Amino acid sequence: MLDRISIVGLRVHGNHGVYPHERDAGQEFVIDAVLWLDAAAAAAADDLNLTADYGALADRLAGIVAGPPVLLIETLAERLAVACLADDVIEEAEVTVHKPQAPVQQQFADIAVTVRRSRS
Repeated sequence: MLDRISIVGLRVHGNHGVYPHERDAGQEFVIDAVLWLDAAAAAAADDLNLTADYGALADRLAGIVAGPPVLLIETLAERLAVACLADDVIEEAEVTVHKPQAPVQQQFADIAVTVRRSRS
């Protein structure tokens, strides 16, 4: 059975979107990442080197969101999931990209895309 580490509500300004004004002005994106791994060895040894360093991962995810723009939040979510799986101890990653200021005419609480990726 795998253990879970969650990063919830990571807020980063990015310039992603289909419309030019989204890429020019940018907006806030909110990222949730759920990581599945076996944390037993890290817990037994009390050793950060044996688990996912969620601080370093949060920095890496923030850098991707703040980095070069993409048109679709599906693309952004995929890139973030791939970045999570770059850590060898992470077996699966589920990433949700929230776009609370999405250019939608109707009132809404949130627009989000979630992808889940695994090593297998």
